[in-house]
Amino acid sequence: MDLRRVADSLRGKNILVTGGTGSFGHQIVESLLAFDPHTIAVYSRDEKKQYDMRLEFAGRDNIEFLLGDVRDYSRTHEVFRGVDVVFHAAAMKQVPNSEEAPWEAVQTNIIGAENVRRAAVENGVETLVAISTDKAVKPVNVMGMTKSLQERIILGPHAKGSRTRCICVRYGNVLGSRGSVIPLFSQQVLRGDPLTITHPGMTRFLLTLPEAVELVFWATVEGENGDLWVRKMPAANVVDLAKTVAYGMTGDADYPHKVIGARAGEKLHEVLVSEEEMWRAQERDQHYLIPAWQKSDHQQERVGSDLPEYASNTFPVLTRSELYNLLEQDGWFRAIQSATPLRVAA
Repeated sequence: MDLRRVADSLRGKNILVTGGTGSFGHQIVESLLAFDPHTIAVYSRDEKKQYDMRLEFAGRDNIEFLLGDVRDYSRTHEVFRGVDVVFHAAAMKQVPNSEEAPWEAVQTNIIGAENVRRAAVENGVETLVAISTDKAVKPVNVMGMTKSLQERIILGPHAKGSRTRCICVRYGNVLGSRGSVIPLFSQQVLRGDPLTITHPGMTRFLLTLPEAVELVFWATVEGENGDLWVRKMPAANVVDLAKTVAYGMTGDADYPHKVIGARAGEKLHEVLVSEEEMWRAQERDQHYLIPAWQKSDHQQERVGSDLPEYASNTFPVLTRSELYNLLEQDGWFRAIQSATPLRVAA
């Protein structure tokens, strides 16, 4: 994408990132520095991670750290004052945790989303971009259900006369993000344990953190109020992904694994654009745009792809060679080399 347009839209702005100490939040804060914003506010409830980020970005006078929780409307409203752009990344993102504590997911992903939307509108924020997930499509788990409702809250009808542009982006699994499978697989190899696979036929969409940030910047520049943007991305078989991680660490192309069964709430395949959305989606070179309902409720014909839906088993998955190149380019094998010495798996 044309980064000059991103720079023009963010230069001199006051930007706030909810969940700014998470994997995505950290990456977007680092990326934002190249666009010369006036301030970048990191808003999260994790005191330890904020402390670590303060040390990492010491000397950056335009980064500030704000403790608080999107569940708390009064605090969220307070920190949104004077903000021009909000990137909403705060969420409960792990399926097992949300299954074990559904109300916690509701409070963060649903109530928190409404607090963010309302605080943005009432403070006259120019642009709000919220992060969603493929698990929000045809949801079968608590995390996906709450993220699906988050999309509806952010993209729903807004108060007449509001100047806030509310946009969502939706993507799949981010390589190496906190709680994802790559750190799990690498730790299993480091301990000499077999890889644990929940189902040998499972597929997942994959993208890197920089690609996730690029999607958010794309939506910031191109999006209109009520838009939902989906980036096209490759998918992989989970067994192939696990074996590739092990091969990159040990050179063993057939590292041992065991099937442990799917966990509560897990899907066999993920969907990024459902058939109900596909009929009104607009296909771009690298993206699908799902416009607000009020822009498409009079359409008589499909305007999008001929695909019935965009799912992780729709196209051929990445080969192990392609996965290896993807992980190597993303720096995963270099990062692992400095970890604990390997032991041979039993």
